[in-house]
Amino acid sequence: MKRFFIDKAEEKVELGGEEFKHAVSVLRIKKGDEVVLCDHTEYEYPAVVEEVGKNALTLRVTGKNLCDKEPKQDVILVCGYLKGDKTEYSVQKAVELGVKKIVVFRSDFSSAYMNENKLARLNKVSAEAAKQCGRSVAPRVEYADDFSSALDCVAGVKNKLFACEFAENTTADLSLLQGSVAVVIGSEGGFSEKEASLAAQKGFESLYFGKRILRADTAAVAALAVIMWNLGALK
Repeated sequence: MKRFFIDKAEEKVELGGEEFKHAVSVLRIKKGDEVVLCDHTEYEYPAVVEEVGKNALTLRVTGKNLCDKEPKQDVILVCGYLKGDKTEYSVQKAVELGVKKIVVFRSDFSSAYMNENKLARLNKVSAEAAKQCGRSVAPRVEYADDFSSALDCVAGVKNKLFACEFAENTTADLSLLQGSVAVVIGSEGGFSEKEASLAAQKGFESLYFGKRILRADTAAVAALAVIMWNLGALK
């Protein structure tokens, strides 16, 4: 069944805005159709469309189920903002793989710039990806205007990993990962020595991808897949 995000689950729900437009214009939802509503919690709510208005759908919630698609571990992707639609790709795949949150940052060598419209677009991509893979939570995409602020966003995370092109090995034993994880991936220009030193000072361990230098969007997917596998989220 089609999935829609709402602010709060009640016996009767009005679905408006972009979700309404998508439901009516693209998905052709009509009266009597059954859908699933999600309120960004671990629960999902089966519902029936009772009325299709000009600006909103009226739905009646018929149940409440625990969503089994949300991972038990909190994993956060911290990634440099990329040119073109590459950041959208990273966000989409990160959501599919089960991240809790995404922090996009500007680094010393960044060549792309963020604005409110771009950030809104990234959050829309997150919501679309969450629906597609059956999640009940659309991970929030946040923006940090400098690298230090991005690292501070994950200060309380148990396992902190830093993927850098001039790292010589992986200093963390990924096979023993337990608890929350944050992984930092750079922008197209990579990281400066200053940024690498700052990450080390803040307790980040290095993550090594081998002799080949991966593109930033490839590195994000590769790192998250390995992390999720070792946490048991892909087994």
